[in-house]
Amino acid sequence: MHPLDFVLGFMSTDMGIDLGTANTLVCIPGHGIVLSEPSVVAVRPGTNKVLLNGNAVGNVAKAMLEKAPGSISVIRPLKNGVIADFDITEAMLKYFITKVHKRKWGVRPRILIAIPSGITAVEKRAVVNSAERAGARQVYLISEPKAAAIGVGLPVGEPVASMVVDIGGGTTEVAVISLGDIFTHESVRIAGDELDDTIIQYIRKRYSLDIGHPTAERVKIEIGSAYALDEELSTEIRGRDAVSGLPRSQKITSEEIREALKEPFDKIVIAVRNTLERTAPELASDLISNGLVLVGGGALIRGIDRLLVEETGLPVRVAEEPLTAVARGTGYLLEHLDLYKSVLQDEDIRY
Repeated sequence: MHPLDFVLGFMSTDMGIDLGTANTLVCIPGHGIVLSEPSVVAVRPGTNKVLLNGNAVGNVAKAMLEKAPGSISVIRPLKNGVIADFDITEAMLKYFITKVHKRKWGVRPRILIAIPSGITAVEKRAVVNSAERAGARQVYLISEPKAAAIGVGLPVGEPVASMVVDIGGGTTEVAVISLGDIFTHESVRIAGDELDDTIIQYIRKRYSLDIGHPTAERVKIEIGSAYALDEELSTEIRGRDAVSGLPRSQKITSEEIREALKEPFDKIVIAVRNTLERTAPELASDLISNGLVLVGGGALIRGIDRLLVEETGLPVRVAEEPLTAVARGTGYLLEHLDLYKSVLQDEDIRY
């Protein structure tokens, strides 16, 4: 039975949304994750008309990426964690809200949206405006590191350091949290998309072979690593020869991909070290025993935890279900909104 069928009939009008560059997840308080789809929309070029009677969103649209003819534009409306195309984002949110509520047209939910901690007030307002136009009755914002920390059960309200590293699609968020607020953080626009771009450039330079982003993402998932593996892996890729223009295949190894990804991983390590250097001594001492927690899709890359252990000397663990940590945090917050009102502070504006 589909989760949407389970909640039909007694659906809460509260929704938590992890509005990600790569994927959007929706959490309903008391029922968990009810939707997880790519943040992709297919439209007619020059218009905001979504194809397939408004259904070319999410998984359907992602299947068209880099395969669509000129008569179809396949758009990822978020870039580096912020809205790049307001109208398309609004259409995408409206589709997801309607899908979750099983076409109950009168529903205007209260929505809590997780956003990168480093975005500007203007970018926050853009998120709120898009959600309101998509049908939200009331909009709350919370930074992704806070939502992730709550989602994995860290004691964010206590006078003790909790550290989260969220490697998403567009940004990597690093934060130390204490007493319900972020003590120090760093947000860098190095994440899953940058890793894919790096793989594409490496394959072209080394093998004169052009591949697309879906292939690069597959390579990252299948054999990507941040640390030497006990047993190295390999896979075959297919693309277009950059010289002859003809289709060609090539075998590549995990050692090669690790070499390609070294620079972006080094930048993530620097962001973690910079955050630690700005942490108060007493909070830093907590981290010696508490360590840091990895969430987001990037947390699933092999060896990223071992790399950070080596570079920081701290205990590092990958959260259970790291892909859903932020969305689960928004759902828990909505269930206990009165208790967590202090978490929604100045930078997490209520509109």
